[in-house]
Amino acid sequence: MDAKPSSGRAVFLTYQVLAYVTGVLLVLLTFVAMPAKYLIGDDAAFSLVSAPAGTEQLFGAESGLMLPIAMPHGYAYMAYVVVVLWLALSRRWGAGRTLGVALVGTIPVLGMVVERRMARAEAHRSSSVQITGSTAEPAAPTSGS
Repeated sequence: MDAKPSSGRAVFLTYQVLAYVTGVLLVLLTFVAMPAKYLIGDDAAFSLVSAPAGTEQLFGAESGLMLPIAMPHGYAYMAYVVVVLWLALSRRWGAGRTLGVALVGTIPVLGMVVERRMARAEAHRSSSVQITGSTAEPAAPTSGS
């Protein structure tokens, strides 16, 4: 029995999960950890305000928020890129689309928007595929005459 159709769904599901994990971690990195390191605290590079009393360890150059957010984001993004390549190979994407989908993971929120659009396209793709026997083939077009 051929496991290709379920394998294709597994690749896409893995892509969806990693798109959201990477997106959430990137939002946290961009809007929480980076401002805490560079904008808040007396020793921050571009200090705008002082750190609230008792929370100095969370802000400034030695911000304790960077490691628990930046490291998981880095590993999640590397896994995301590998899964995008895996998905691109299984769907026979061109280099432009593959590079585009991989790069949207570097822009906060955009990766999640693209994932939703791809999920709709995948649902449409799945509904237009007719399963015959153990292989998946596109549904044959019907003629009007």
